[in-house]
Amino acid sequence: MRKIVLLLAFFFMGASVLQPGVALAKTLPSPSPSPEATASATPSPTPAPAPVDITQKSTESLGPLEKLLQDQKLGKVWPFNPIKYAIRGSVSAGVPANTIVLLLLLPIVAFVIAFTRNVVGVRGFGIFLPAALSVVFVATGPVVGIGLFLIIVAVSTIVRLVLRKLKIKLQYLPRMSFILWAVVMGVLGVLFSAPLLQFSALANVSIFAVLILILLAEDFNRVQLGKSAKTAVNLTVETLILALISFMFLTFKPLQEFVLLNPEISLLLVAALDLALGKYTGLRVMEFYRFRKLVRS
Repeated sequence: MRKIVLLLAFFFMGASVLQPGVALAKTLPSPSPSPEATASATPSPTPAPAPVDITQKSTESLGPLEKLLQDQKLGKVWPFNPIKYAIRGSVSAGVPANTIVLLLLLPIVAFVIAFTRNVVGVRGFGIFLPAALSVVFVATGPVVGIGLFLIIVAVSTIVRLVLRKLKIKLQYLPRMSFILWAVVMGVLGVLFSAPLLQFSALANVSIFAVLILILLAEDFNRVQLGKSAKTAVNLTVETLILALISFMFLTFKPLQEFVLLNPEISLLLVAALDLALGKYTGLRVMEFYRFRKLVRS
């Protein structure tokens, strides 16, 4: 059920519900300047183009990704270009190219996380949550994403410790429901304080981004209950590291363009790398460091 919710979150983020006010603001007509203002105005330098957020649907008539598709010349459909033609048809039908790019990048992100865990030895809360968290970072920015996550983890941990201190015994599901209530109150407090802090980035936070962060906080509390607070902190930090690494891959523009223009090569290459990685049974890099004395002897 949780994976279904996260998949829905991916879809809606790619379909531009993260910041609906941005698209609306761009469609509203701006008041025409008066002749006096036009005469007295001096030409200003052209601002640099803002980086493209691939979780947002492009509001332009022809976005940069759509222009890449338009400029690419294709040969016959079979056997090398079926996905390229499918992408053209989907974009022509109204599917945002940003959403397609994000979906094409997710297998690469999953491989990077699996490689980092299997070969390097960095742990974390599985593969799905770091990948989901990296999408949150793309949507909100890593600073806001990490800040919200730390607030959610802090609130949930404090509530759990207070319940233990007061010796209030609750079953697991009602306790998680109460912790969720406290987390919502904490997030609302942060959002309500955004005007006072003059931090406009908080005003654009989506409910789907908060939902993914809450799910990660739930795993944090589960590990705390099953193991120890130290283990939970270590896993959380390593999950954030994996998410930041994945975030860099998701926002790497040459990689975005490559997967969009060469989807067949990208998907087949990632599948082959996954199969090859699955055969790796050697020691991890961190295990070499951990058992370095035994290796030297």
